[in-house]
Amino acid sequence: MSPPSGFEAKRAQRQAEARSIADPHERLSRCVDAARRTPSLPLELRTDDRAVPGCLAKLWFVPEFRDGLCWYRCDSDSMVVKGVAALLCEFFSGERPEAIVAFSGDPLGDSGIERHLSPNRRHGLGQLRGLIVAFARFQLEATP
Repeated sequence: MSPPSGFEAKRAQRQAEARSIADPHERLSRCVDAARRTPSLPLELRTDDRAVPGCLAKLWFVPEFRDGLCWYRCDSDSMVVKGVAALLCEFFSGERPEAIVAFSGDPLGDSGIERHLSPNRRHGLGQLRGLIVAFARFQLEATP
């Protein structure tokens, strides 16, 4: 099954951005810039029950379902983690649950960012991806 066109457009944009930045340190710098642009979650949402398990840095995840679409927000005490997590949340936000569940590609793989992350950070982001898909799957099962 091929990914929906919304994902294709997002992946193409990510690939173009990644190709325009040859230096891996500059790519990570762009992640930090993305973190700075991403609004922080209010303190009342930065709770243990919203923390992503398996992530050494604190990473909070807030999913929402409205108008038939999934929306994801995140925050972290690490700027690099927040930036990469924000890219992941942005990629899947505004999509239908069935599209998220069916998507099998790697939204960050084409950017080359993950190659420059520690194994612990990659694991935490994998956990976040799992939560994103699990939330979408739950919405599919809950929606008649």
